[in-house]
Amino acid sequence: MGNTNATLAGGCFCGAVEYQVTGAPTYSGNCHCRDCQRAIGAGVVTWFGAKPEQFDVSKGEITYCETSPGIKRGFCGRCGTSLTFHGEGWDEIGITASSLNDPSAVTPASNVYLDHRQPWQPYDESLRNYAKFP
Repeated sequence: MGNTNATLAGGCFCGAVEYQVTGAPTYSGNCHCRDCQRAIGAGVVTWFGAKPEQFDVSKGEITYCETSPGIKRGFCGRCGTSLTFHGEGWDEIGITASSLNDPSAVTPASNVYLDHRQPWQPYDESLRNYAKFP
């Protein structure tokens, strides 16, 4: 997964929202689901997880949209950058790896929702791979 003890920092495209994650990510993976494709505007999105107490918005405010019952996606209300994902009953917050100041600090360990993968979207077959969410 990459960086295990450092503080990870990131934010949105316009700089209105900044965040920090302290400690090791709880997971990392590429999501190919249709909801992420539509929400992010790409064939795949790489997420990493953090416990709520690890995640701190240090500048600005995240805007939330409930995209389906119990599912909230967080983004910058000014520029629209996708930042977070949280599901009802989840113990963790999903954070877009591409919103990190150094996106290479987190390495995906799995692919999920491969049954939604677009045929033109390559994927790393050496990772843990799941047709749906494990």
